[in-house]
Amino acid sequence: MDRTVGIFVGSLRAESINLALARALVRHAPEGLSFEWIPIGDLPHYNADLEVDPPATVKALRKTVRALDALLVVTPEYNRSIPGVLKNAIDWASRPFAENSLARKPGGVIGSSPGPIGGAAAQQHLRNILTPLQVYLMGQPEAYIHFTPGAIDADGNVATEALQAILVRYMERYAEWIRRFERAGAD
Repeated sequence: MDRTVGIFVGSLRAESINLALARALVRHAPEGLSFEWIPIGDLPHYNADLEVDPPATVKALRKTVRALDALLVVTPEYNRSIPGVLKNAIDWASRPFAENSLARKPGGVIGSSPGPIGGAAAQQHLRNILTPLQVYLMGQPEAYIHFTPGAIDADGNVATEALQAILVRYMERYAEWIRRFERAGAD
């Protein structure tokens, strides 16, 4: 049975290395997964005063996320954390807490950075945010991609067999995680 995975990319840049990474992950995903890109750039700053009648972009985000089977968050690292635009999207999708559209979905976290630790601090921070929101995050494998020029092109083509093997393994394990979650009936 096909499962729909929503992809949050934490960068708005057209030439984002994390967008390229997300495209590569989709290319290397096993059969049985389809993907929906979750737009986050047009969301207003989170403001609880808008909860009574949220803007159309927020309603669309929540509706889309509710319909997903799983979540994959691909994040850059900004100042040892996640980008504000990604946190903003998470805040909107999870509020009000009783209607948290992220809750009880299997999730994966991955990212890339030109720095030598490949976004490890941002990924850890993201795990600290998503866990209390009841996103069931895959623990292993972790993947901190040290992005070098030409490693992945804009279309998601991977330059080296070693990196391709990492991405294939990550996506195979992620698909297994989704299947385990379904079998466990965590709802």
